[in-house]
Amino acid sequence: MVMDYEAGKFDPDTRWYAVSTRSRQERVASATLDALGIPLFLPLESQVRQWSDRKQVVTVPLFPGYLFVRTDPWSKAKLDVLRAPGVVGFIGNHTGPLPIPDCQIEYIRTAFTRGVRCSSHAFLKEGDRVRVVRGALTGIEGTLLRTGSKAQLVITIEMIQRSVAMTVSEQDVEPILSDSARGLDVDRSVAVA
Repeated sequence: MVMDYEAGKFDPDTRWYAVSTRSRQERVASATLDALGIPLFLPLESQVRQWSDRKQVVTVPLFPGYLFVRTDPWSKAKLDVLRAPGVVGFIGNHTGPLPIPDCQIEYIRTAFTRGVRCSSHAFLKEGDRVRVVRGALTGIEGTLLRTGSKAQLVITIEMIQRSVAMTVSEQDVEPILSDSARGLDVDRSVAVA
């Protein structure tokens, strides 16, 4: 399940930004921002929770404490975002909010719209970069992680240090070689004096 913006219905001068929310206030903030017409993305996942007397399926944010907005951080919309109930602030540094690359948000949206089951995953910085070459996730790039006999594709949003993992077949991915691995930035010439 995804609380979402309408794809293609936003100003091309805007970028995606991560917004921090108070604990368990992601939906309150997203409802307010949606009512204000601010494009947002709040990915949700279903989890089975067990109480002492029963099990129940609940829908929770994929990235607890965060949602994503598409805005110009120097416009009036920034103030609207900051004034929304439950919003703590934009994620960034001393210069202001830092944008998230569009492809990172679009990869996660693609997985959701294609019905791929996603779950939150620990942040990964290093690992094998791969591209899916077959199946519903064709073209999506991420980090390959092996857990037992299963392979998972991990898509990372570095700005908030969170990742999403989805199960893939290792036969459906190919490695993405860095320029140095392909020999493109290696200078093999030697000057002889």
